[in-house]
Amino acid sequence: MCWRVKIFYNLHKNYLHQKNNKKLLKILNSCYTSHEYTTRGHQNNFSENKRKYLQYSWKAGLISSVIGVSYYLWKNEVYALDLITIKETPGVRKSHLKTYTVEEVGKHDNENDGIWIYYKEGVYDITKFVLKHPGGPEKIMMAAGGSIEPFWMIFANHNVSEIYQLLESMRIGNLDVSKDSKKLEATEDPYANDPKRHKVLKVNGPKPFCGETPGPLLCESFLTPADTFYVRNHLPVPEIDIKDYELEIAIEDDTKKVINFEDIKKYPKYTVTTAIMCGGNRRSEMNAVKPLKGLSWGVGAVGNASWSGARLTDVLADLKINEDDWKHVQFEGYDLDPSGVPYGGSIPISRALDSRADIILAYEMNGEPIPRDHGYPIRAIVPGVVGARNVKWLAKIVISNEESRSQFQRGDYKGFSPSVDWDTVDFSKSPAILDMPVTSAICTPTPGETVKLKDGKIPVKGYAWSGGGKKIIRIDLTVDQGKTWHVAHQLIDDENAKEGRHWSWTLWSAEIPIDVDKKEVEVWVKAVDASYNVQPESFENIWNLRGLLCNAYHRVNVKIKK
Repeated sequence: MCWRVKIFYNLHKNYLHQKNNKKLLKILNSCYTSHEYTTRGHQNNFSENKRKYLQYSWKAGLISSVIGVSYYLWKNEVYALDLITIKETPGVRKSHLKTYTVEEVGKHDNENDGIWIYYKEGVYDITKFVLKHPGGPEKIMMAAGGSIEPFWMIFANHNVSEIYQLLESMRIGNLDVSKDSKKLEATEDPYANDPKRHKVLKVNGPKPFCGETPGPLLCESFLTPADTFYVRNHLPVPEIDIKDYELEIAIEDDTKKVINFEDIKKYPKYTVTTAIMCGGNRRSEMNAVKPLKGLSWGVGAVGNASWSGARLTDVLADLKINEDDWKHVQFEGYDLDPSGVPYGGSIPISRALDSRADIILAYEMNGEPIPRDHGYPIRAIVPGVVGARNVKWLAKIVISNEESRSQFQRGDYKGFSPSVDWDTVDFSKSPAILDMPVTSAICTPTPGETVKLKDGKIPVKGYAWSGGGKKIIRIDLTVDQGKTWHVAHQLIDDENAKEGRHWSWTLWSAEIPIDVDKKEVEVWVKAVDASYNVQPESFENIWNLRGLLCNAYHRVNVKIKK
């Protein structure tokens, strides 16, 4: 597909120049040139060229998840390494170590000869680490003997001291840069063309960009404005020309049709108002109970918007799919990792083919074209489920008997017992998160804020939501550790929502009486949904190593001014 190839081409061109790999550059440029002159009727030819390039590129040492910490930043104990004692800056030349050329490093691309990589002027042997890689050994084995720098530009979450320390613990030598200095030149920043973001967003990760809405803003409007809606990207934002946009629809490996943007707009336009919440929303609170790894989200990794587009059931109707013959519908995005693998996710076929599930291929957000950060030009909107399945920059839909093979479907966004740690975790044993549990949060007052008493009460506002289309029926609040509970007196939700399809969040407000002698109180909130699911009291018993499904009571300390 044209734009996926352009994105892949731009990510790799500079790296191949660095490696001076003329053979691979020739294949890459030939592949790209073929694409420029390929019409839709000749897609099979181009697909073969692209496949050949991908095979070569993998062997060239594309190291998208090398060093293995991937998104999990495994604990030190997993690697049996004493990282605390390592203080050196990574990649700096060490005079007492042996020097190796780039060619020598490149020969170490298998288990027998060892698996080596280099970073700046450092050479590292990661052979013993390969089997401990959380994503399995296959990706590292595709990435033998190259520089990790171009790929840490993509996966910028690796650029932290813990990862540098892990890398340096596997140091075996220096890189000879006298003849190959060009290989150490800075690569183009793949995030350079990311869209500009509103300055009000709290940045939890700059590359890829992850930013949340400040709590007080969340409750200002039932529909969250697009420019202040939280952003959770996993890779660089793709640049897509709508004139060239195509969406491929396949059954397993058999492409059934390819449609463009205008084709999608020909289907009846359908609008659904739904909240989208990151699986790690409120992770910072869970982390306070016991340290874990992941972005430190507060209460703002959620938003509520009106989305418009074509129903998925309409788009798939002419394929005449028998629900009993298939198990999953996979979504792939145009955002690619360095090895050309797209972001992906999947949902059960029963959900995908249910018109009551209100799944759409959205091209509008709050009545306007979807912004780039939120999936322009087409985003899969799957109401009631974790944000990770609402795939942005939609490139492909696959009907399959397998769930998506994406790392973000099979190796992330899953829940575990509080006793499971990085030594014992097995992602294959836990199902992927789909519907989100009932949750709520206080937006105002904010933690530590001073609030003036008015008629012996303080105002409190917040949001609540429950996945799977369950309606929020009650909000309970207490300022005396649960001895006395007060019910929020005002609930704002989607009045047009049908039974079992309450996809939107609920905004609530309350006036809580406070003892006049109190100088400080801790406000607790819990939500109850239509199935009488209620939030757990604390994070201790729902703690999990990925910091997901963070739905314990929300608690905010408030200072009282008379």
